[in-house]
Amino acid sequence: METVLGITGPQRLVLRIVGRFPGVSPGELAHIVQLHPSTITGILQRLARKRLLVREPDPYDRRRQRLRLSEGGKPFTRFAEGTAESAVRRTLARVPARDVRRVREVLSVLAKALDEQLGGQ
Repeated sequence: METVLGITGPQRLVLRIVGRFPGVSPGELAHIVQLHPSTITGILQRLARKRLLVREPDPYDRRRQRLRLSEGGKPFTRFAEGTAESAVRRTLARVPARDVRRVREVLSVLAKALDEQLGGQ
């Protein structure tokens, strides 16, 4: 993805989440994407250096930051070839609907099992 779009998969995920939730804090973002805050810090630094993301002080607590997309970051939130989503779309278009339903059921059971197992940690 970095070769095609110029950003990594995790960077694009962060941009998409910030685009969906403008004003999210770095801590909230880390929770949403289930990454360690130090990992998010590195991703945010790289995106800010590329001028794809803007960090602003929280209007109610100047010690906190709020995130928003810059104009340059907005195009990365749209569907694009060379991304995981494009591969999923191409794959799903080739698979019969009944098989997609079965896979969805299996993945739902797996997600529930993982939530139960990891939720207790």
